[in-house]
Amino acid sequence: MSLEMSFKEVLAKRKSVKEFDPTVKISHEEMEEMIQYATTAPSSCNMQPWRFVIIDTDETKEKIKDLVQFNTRQLNTSSAFIFVLGDVDHFKTLDPIYQKSVDLGYMPQEVKDQTVGFLSQGLNLKEREYFLYNAMMDANLAAMQFMLVATSYGYDTNPIGGFERQEVMEVLDIDTERYFPVMMIAIGKGVKPPYNSSRHEVSEVISYNKGNNGQVGTI
Repeated sequence: MSLEMSFKEVLAKRKSVKEFDPTVKISHEEMEEMIQYATTAPSSCNMQPWRFVIIDTDETKEKIKDLVQFNTRQLNTSSAFIFVLGDVDHFKTLDPIYQKSVDLGYMPQEVKDQTVGFLSQGLNLKEREYFLYNAMMDANLAAMQFMLVATSYGYDTNPIGGFERQEVMEVLDIDTERYFPVMMIAIGKGVKPPYNSSRHEVSEVISYNKGNNGQVGTI
């Protein structure tokens, strides 16, 4: 199944699921297809700092089972946990990313050379914190897009922030100087309908900034 629902149907159906059918397994081919769609998300200067670690074996799940806090049910029953990471060194891929656009015919070589030169000048002056914030923002965009794509494929998801971040990085032997944890996403087939949840009214979260002293909604 792939991208057969309307966008409105995907938005309405995407809800967090806490328990999955443990017999359902997602093939690597299908997982990579969903990730490919997810990575069409926007990113600052098109540097695409998102990275994904697919945790889909019993052996690896066992390694992190004591580190996911109150999310063990999702871990035990899901087809996979997607560990979303941000790459703080993503600026180092600037030249090859823009060269690929040239090779694909999206950009003239001279424009690429000028753009990379201009961006490199500015980025070389930035502190590590700048790249961390950019990577966090962009990885979150890709993560949200992945959950919507997964919904369109007929799967359920649950974004997870409750886990021992540093310990999981160490157990999975991930370079903590270059990468940092953003979230985990449980994916599989839910075994029961998810709960509905209320949302703020639009009037409570929006302001057109018409001289109301920065007041937003009813806050």
